Amino acid sequence: MQSVAVIDYGASNLRSVVKALEYVSQGRHKILLTDSPELIHSADKIVFPGQGAIKQCMDSLVHKGLDLVIKESIFKKPYLGLCLGLQALFDSSEEDGGTLGLGIIPGNVLRFPEASKDEYGEAYKIPHMGWNLVNHDKTHPMWDGISEAERFYFVHSYYVNPDNKEDVCGSTDYILPFTSVVARENLFAVQFHPEKSQKSGLQLLLNFLNWQ
Repeated sequence: MQSVAVIDYGASNLRSVVKALEYVSQGRHKILLTDSPELIHSADKIVFPGQGAIKQCMDSLVHKGLDLVIKESIFKKPYLGLCLGLQALFDSSEEDGGTLGLGIIPGNVLRFPEASKDEYGEAYKIPHMGWNLVNHDKTHPMWDGISEAERFYFVHSYYVNPDNKEDVCGSTDYILPFTSVVARENLFAVQFHPEKSQKSGLQLLLNFLNWQ
């Protein structure tokens, strides 16, 4: 039985991610919510979920020594990043006056521009919250069973801006076109919340469990 380590750094949505993974696994995988470097090292797959502020996330990772574990393990086994688990991969974020990330994906994290208006003259709300379309920028096993322009659930005020276009696997439009999915080798990370995205989100989580 393969083990899946869900990184526990104190985020509020961890339990819902674990329950969603357990649901799609149907007992075929051992889902571990853990902050143990040893268990993360030994797991077959890694899920890094999260919501909230990036500085608190990074401070907790460093305090627990999980930043080093992620850097050592991330290209050795399948990795799925969700929301902050995507943003933390980048070099830095504008949030909290500037926060250093893990530096795994070249690029930075930017805040949506304020005072932007839609085609009807209505102001866009920040954070970007609710259902939105995700376009497939390239083919990937993680898209199996998921239609082009499928809807997923978002909650965020910042978006990732990769330096290299080849890292972009999905994109979304809110205020401006932004990268909502990155992929590289055995790494796949999304800005949206699969655990809140009903059928399409569960399919993505199942694809990750099946991804070899």
